[in-house]
Amino acid sequence: MYQPRHFVETREDTLHGLIDAHPFATLVANGAAGMAVNHLPFVRQGQVLHGHVARGNELAAMDGAAALVIFHGPQGYVSPNWYPSKHANGGREVPTWNYAVAHVHGRLRVIHDADWLRALLDGLTDRHEASEPSPWRVADAPADHVEKLLGAIVGIEIAIERIEGKFKLSQNHPDANRTGVIAGLIRRGQIDDLALAALMQKQEEGRA
Repeated sequence: MYQPRHFVETREDTLHGLIDAHPFATLVANGAAGMAVNHLPFVRQGQVLHGHVARGNELAAMDGAAALVIFHGPQGYVSPNWYPSKHANGGREVPTWNYAVAHVHGRLRVIHDADWLRALLDGLTDRHEASEPSPWRVADAPADHVEKLLGAIVGIEIAIERIEGKFKLSQNHPDANRTGVIAGLIRRGQIDDLALAALMQKQEEGRA
């Protein structure tokens, strides 16, 4: 990943926070048969990522393959009109795109154990149902149906061997421009804009 020094993020708690907040990731695995790209949610447990895929997925036959997991945080277009410096330097500013990503490198481990898979599904479901007024549980489904579904999937485990982050949040601009970008994102309020503005504000607080 291209990493200008302004945008390098190495703080482990910050990178883990992005992974936990944005668990749906792109998994790229490189095995003997070539490269495979899949998209799936993960749950992080310490320095390990856990997920699952259909038994028929190509990943099920790629145990031991080198893997890259890309977690995408909030992102959005930045208008040069949001920079106070544009009005002070004769318009010498251009559009850009702000974003935050974390890249996890490791090896793919394929897991067939039914108890492991059931614990994973319970954990994933409990986490994502937690905000519901009446959370659904895996145990709410008929036992024979759950057993059938467990037989149709395999587990995916990736121990984090290396993690790198890129938080492109206007750090290469003066304070006034960063403040202008935050205000512009909040005013526009589309898709990831508010989350991106909040992340930029958090970074500003960390710089203080």
